Amino acid sequence: MASGVEFVDYVCEQLANAGEITYRRMFGSYGIYMDGKFIALICDDQFFLKPTAVGKQILVAPTEEPPFHGAKDWYIIEDFDDRDFLAHLLTATWEALPFPKPKKK
Repeated sequence: MASGVEFVDYVCEQLANAGEITYRRMFGSYGIYMDGKFIALICDDQFFLKPTAVGKQILVAPTEEPPFHGAKDWYIIEDFDDRDFLAHLLTATWEALPFPKPKKK
């Protein structure tokens, strides 16, 4: 089942306090970017955050599941009401992730 763009727009709106949130369609799912870094996926109308040590510390006991068959576990985020908490979580995760490597020409 593909994700609906309405859900993606809603999630991105709730995450807006964290920084510049953009998305790109990927194989029926959506890749979520924050300030240019790939940080999350939306698959089957579920939000999956890239796993990091700091993210696990903030979430305490995160629910973990693979976003698609054959993938490693990512953190599932289901509550989007507390925008300040989401901004804190995404900012900490963003800081823990490396910048993408430049593409070779």
